[in-house]
Amino acid sequence: MQKSALTLAISLGLASLVGCNSMTNDTKTAQNVQQSELQQSAVSFQQYSDEFINALWQWSPTWALYSGKHVNDGYLEVPNDQARAKTLAFVAKQQAKLTAFDKTALTTSELIDYELISNLLASIKWQQERFKAWQWNPSQYNVAGGFAQIINEDFAPLDERLQSVIARLENVPAYYLAAQANIENPTIEHTQLAIMQNKGAFSVLSDDLANKVAESGLSSTEKALFNTRFELAKTAINQHIDWLTALEAKLEKEGARSFRIGEELYEEKFALDIQAGMSGKALFEKATADKLRVQSEMAKITHDIWSKYIDTPIPKDDNVAIKQLIDVLSVKHVKRDDFVDEVRAQIPELVKFVNEKQLMTLDPSKPLVVRETPEYMRGFAGASISAPGPYEKSANTYYNVTPLDGMSDESAESYLREYNHWILQVLNIHEAIPGHYTQLVYSNESPSLIKSLFGNGAMVEGWAVYTERMMLEEGYGNFEPEMWLMYYKWNLRVIANTILDYSIQVNGMTEEQAIELMTKEAFQQQAEAEGKWRRATLSQVQLTSYYSGYREIYDLREELKQAQGEEFDLKSFHEQFLSYGSAPVKYIKQLMTSQ
Repeated sequence: MQKSALTLAISLGLASLVGCNSMTNDTKTAQNVQQSELQQSAVSFQQYSDEFINALWQWSPTWALYSGKHVNDGYLEVPNDQARAKTLAFVAKQQAKLTAFDKTALTTSELIDYELISNLLASIKWQQERFKAWQWNPSQYNVAGGFAQIINEDFAPLDERLQSVIARLENVPAYYLAAQANIENPTIEHTQLAIMQNKGAFSVLSDDLANKVAESGLSSTEKALFNTRFELAKTAINQHIDWLTALEAKLEKEGARSFRIGEELYEEKFALDIQAGMSGKALFEKATADKLRVQSEMAKITHDIWSKYIDTPIPKDDNVAIKQLIDVLSVKHVKRDDFVDEVRAQIPELVKFVNEKQLMTLDPSKPLVVRETPEYMRGFAGASISAPGPYEKSANTYYNVTPLDGMSDESAESYLREYNHWILQVLNIHEAIPGHYTQLVYSNESPSLIKSLFGNGAMVEGWAVYTERMMLEEGYGNFEPEMWLMYYKWNLRVIANTILDYSIQVNGMTEEQAIELMTKEAFQQQAEAEGKWRRATLSQVQLTSYYSGYREIYDLREELKQAQGEEFDLKSFHEQFLSYGSAPVKYIKQLMTSQ
């Protein structure tokens, strides 16, 4: 992509020289020098981009591990003052290098990479010096993920990976001691999440792992070292859980820091995370207006099909009528014990539809594995995607689905009504085909590693939300009004996420008010509303990414459809849009409209 953009710039320069025979030799020489400088600048920035990525992996081998780059898998950094000083030194050094470039000499694609790197560095510094979640969010500290990545991904022979596990185990006790030294005036919500997820760490550092080592080809010395470090690591995690539990009791007795971050920090985080070209408040106001539009569409469908399902007269209050109809329809759902299996069974049907409609090219060689959510990942979202990075394109993408066996009968029934017959299909579109899974496969193929590695959450989530509507527009569900009603319900949840997040973090919305918004105005089930309240207390800004990215992508498509008329091709739009990695939509728009 970068090479073709540069070639185009060179071709245009040569064409202008040929067409102007009256130019003086001095003018021609000056233009040749300028063109040479442009080419050199482009090459230099590409070289810097490569060097930046390599430096990043040296600074954070664990980040490299999650991205599929195996620099030093056995290194677990202790999160102490020295590590934070190293982080700020890395940022300062890279910012100095970045600002040395003349932005006007970069191609459009390179300029976007420049802005992505700049934003990433600013975000890292802001997190360290301004937001300081490393002090008040104990759930940041959990060693399980890195070990799981090494154990579960088949990127090297097992014995080699187990040697990395042994090396990584060494720093686990120091890691948790540093975590305890860092934690200061935490929120009780993040403390409770930390307790639950660290208990889940034993699903990774388990007897199964110990058996793998015992049966491996490692030397007796290596096995002995594993056993020693393994026991010390488990002891450290248990001690940390005990420490957190005592901390939780103290917070419950004496009071804790609020999970609400306030308007100033919220807007700063929104600008760095979403990169939408508008403020968090502006997006909140846009979502508030959109809520009324979607409710109006739902009211029309409700009036059309009411008598098909309900004998009594339709209520005068449209929201009451919508909720009653949704409640009747929602009893159609999968059995509790079949929830994960049903998700797994629907994936081939989505693949078939996308292929038959020629909506985009799917790569059957990139495996998608539906699995039960690992225990150390539970407690935040019921469904998620764990995708490989661009260095391990052929590795598994995991669709994590949390089973309902830990719920009471009442909660499980409420959850299943939320993810009823129609909405479960929309969920699978969002998470898998052609949503997150498909987008992330394409992202790994982007010629720009910067755009693939440092993905924008609003683009990633926005694409998944966009595909929900696009699939229905193309006939998925046979234009069934019930499917459209449930889609609008789901889309209203996306809109409500933005309203909810801003209202809770900035405006002080209470749990009671939040539940009322979600159940009475967004027509969600009680269990879903309670889960979303919990999520909104544990995260900030991320819930706005769905609506922000969706509106930007959908509006871009409609703009191009109007401009291109009959020449517009939906498949070409999708594949071109996805070819730019996971860059912010505003930058992808620049690339798609500048050609």
